[in-house]
Amino acid sequence: MNYENWISYRYLIAGKGRFLSFLNFVSIAGIAIGVTALIVVTGVMTGFGNNLREKIIGTTPHLMIEKETGVPDYEKIVNQVKSIDGVAGVSTYVQGNIFLENSGQAMGLVIRGIVPQTEREVTRVEQYLTKGKIDDLEGDHIIVGKELARYFGYEVGDKVTLISPSAGLSGQSWHYQLTISGIFSTGMADYDMNLVLVNFKKAQEIFGLAPNMATGIGVKVNNPYQANEIKEKFYTLLGYSFIVKSWIDINRNLFEALALEKWGLFIILTLMVLVASFNIISTLIVTVMSKVHDIGILQAIGVPKSSIRKIFTKQGIFIGGLGIFWGLIGGFGLSYILKTYIRVPAQIYSIDHVPVELQLSDILITITAAFLISYAASVYPAAKAAKLEPVEALRYE
Repeated sequence: MNYENWISYRYLIAGKGRFLSFLNFVSIAGIAIGVTALIVVTGVMTGFGNNLREKIIGTTPHLMIEKETGVPDYEKIVNQVKSIDGVAGVSTYVQGNIFLENSGQAMGLVIRGIVPQTEREVTRVEQYLTKGKIDDLEGDHIIVGKELARYFGYEVGDKVTLISPSAGLSGQSWHYQLTISGIFSTGMADYDMNLVLVNFKKAQEIFGLAPNMATGIGVKVNNPYQANEIKEKFYTLLGYSFIVKSWIDINRNLFEALALEKWGLFIILTLMVLVASFNIISTLIVTVMSKVHDIGILQAIGVPKSSIRKIFTKQGIFIGGLGIFWGLIGGFGLSYILKTYIRVPAQIYSIDHVPVELQLSDILITITAAFLISYAASVYPAAKAAKLEPVEALRYE
């Protein structure tokens, strides 16, 4: 340890009087609290964002191939899509709007016709089932969401009446009475309230589609975050008469809003660290004022002004470093407590704990921001200490 570091360390731990020691403690605590808050808040935001992302990926395919007039000869296209590298599963579907009739009232829903045997390769609908089995989705059976079942008091075995918006030859709407064979819960109220599942062939019948016609093809890829790259391969293979949408495209606004909220909170909490840095400034100014005699002696024996500046700059960095260290311990500890012991209402959030996920990039950004703020706070007091003249410092000694 060179003499600059040694003197800085001595000034930090051997402050003259309790007041200076108290200022050092407050400075370290302020930085520590700010770093702790940054780590915990960014971890919670990341956890909730990833949890929501997993649910969206679980209920919708990574990629959806559609055509405005429907997808004809879908079996041929399915075989073509399967040949592309990165594709993990393919399943056709029929999707559209329909009305549910209950007690003389009609409610608009989204109905999706799926092939149970291949749907499990593309989405996690089977994992979301709380009652029933996906293989039971045959014939006149239907699977409804938890919120829809709660709203109308439905149970497995109950009958529901659907009204197709497609008009028959008589000009009247078609009515279908289906039996509930299962209930799913994704944890997202919109899905659980507005989405119902039927068999693929039943959906074709409801919308009057030909046996070789589907409204879309769902694709699961090995890496969901490469969905947009694989999308370009689909356009090259199938042509631009098809519409290919990725889960990223569909939910772009939502994820951008989450990212903006996360960085907004990061900036606000960084301001908290910035406010705490004023404690470093005041502490160093008080230290400089109390060490005028020491500064005069150091300069009298030949210590250059640059070294005087470094002594007090490093003291500010030591304060910031200790604050960051205890902030990391506090952040990791509080994150562990939140994730392990703090429970949240599962019926509201669909999870029973706080989903804290700490990312290395977020932690490094937090450390860097706190360090730079601590360094900036020490520049002015260190410069004032370096400007002291030895004659002035020792005049009254």
